[in-house]
Amino acid sequence: MSHEIFMRAAIEEAKIGMQTGGLPIGSVIVHRNQILGRGHNQRVQKGSPVLHGEMDALENAKRQPAIVYQESVLYTTLSPCPMCSGAILLYKIPVVVIGENKTFMGEENLLRSRGVQVIVLQDDECYQLMQQFIAANPTLWNEDIGVRGDHA
Repeated sequence: MSHEIFMRAAIEEAKIGMQTGGLPIGSVIVHRNQILGRGHNQRVQKGSPVLHGEMDALENAKRQPAIVYQESVLYTTLSPCPMCSGAILLYKIPVVVIGENKTFMGEENLLRSRGVQVIVLQDDECYQLMQQFIAANPTLWNEDIGVRGDHA
């Protein structure tokens, strides 16, 4: 299995997120080399506090038998936050492939400590998308990761 093919799909989702006014974070869930669900961060577009890319991909994969999640791989362009990592653990997704973690180091150590195989690609395109977005939208980025802004 080539991680590159599925990471490209996640990057395409990230680009959709940015083109529609949101954060450039995308994700796909893959079962037996077939994409079950695609998603991108839609917190801005839908006014949702929980629609990170990983959560959107899970939602779009629809309800699946437990064994399907336990045989799947989740691809995400950015290291998963505590909420998304919780969903990964809840559904026992055994492998997470991350585009980059230089911008944001999520809960990779928690995932590893619970037996999840974490693969970090350090993909330059994932990194550049995030850097461009953060430079243009620092307040939205801080809101997404739960950092208190100046207005508080």
